[in-house]
Amino acid sequence: MDEEEPGTNGSRPPYRHIADVLRGEILDGRYAVGERIPPQAELEDRFSVSRPTIQRALGVLRDDGFIDNQRGRPSEVLPWEERYDGTRSQEPETAPKSLRAHIAAAFEERHVTIDAYSLTTETLSRALVAPLMRVQNRELNPVSIRLRLLLPSLDARLAIPQLVGDPDDERPLWRLRQLVRAHVLTLRSAFVAVEELRPDIEQVIEVRAVPITPLHKLYLVNGHTALFGHYQIIDREVEFGQRGKGNIYDVLGISAKLFPYRRDPEEEYAPGTQFVTESQQWFDSLWSTIAQPLSLLE
Repeated sequence: MDEEEPGTNGSRPPYRHIADVLRGEILDGRYAVGERIPPQAELEDRFSVSRPTIQRALGVLRDDGFIDNQRGRPSEVLPWEERYDGTRSQEPETAPKSLRAHIAAAFEERHVTIDAYSLTTETLSRALVAPLMRVQNRELNPVSIRLRLLLPSLDARLAIPQLVGDPDDERPLWRLRQLVRAHVLTLRSAFVAVEELRPDIEQVIEVRAVPITPLHKLYLVNGHTALFGHYQIIDREVEFGQRGKGNIYDVLGISAKLFPYRRDPEEEYAPGTQFVTESQQWFDSLWSTIAQPLSLLE
């Protein structure tokens, strides 16, 4: 495994970022199976990096089973069934890897829009760290960034999480509220840092809440991609700080599988197009009706 040398100010190294961008574009269907991705010289110009950096990025995609880039041959996108073996993850990918790739690709566009519906926004917070750092360092230069977060109301009586054997115990929901506050504040702080260093970029972050228990997560990226994943309910032991510990019914969003769907502007009735359209309408319907601004106060 390659050693993860840090990039500028501790951000992910450029070849990892480039691999994430290209992986996201492959998952989005921009490069079909058997199609050649852009030649190395073109990728050098696009990302403003050296040839060895591009080669390392392509090596990552080759090792992950996304492309075949044998010496002397153009890099081609491999079929789905060839993208894994006994050591590789099967598609769809787990949330962190898949979302990180799509977010990295999104930040290559001029206008970045992300709508997210989830339980705590932890996975999205992790995926945004690297691109926001690159924006601060002027390695990425979008014109605008807009983020809308739709989360469960902190004062609602949610079905999950709950203490096994005692659904009236308030500690699991108290713990969830602490997690939501922490991740939202982290994201807001990251946007403040971008605003201070990049006042030339128009940016908006909005957070609203609905009194609904999320049993799935949904990310809508740049108006053309939807990532959907189910929350699987598990029984696990957690700490409640000074309030002790216990077993709760909970969900692990980090390990959720994300299914990618992409809008095809030329195929109005294609399944991917309809899924993205319906998902955006569903999100907007919640956002504009029963959702309320999220208060982080106790």
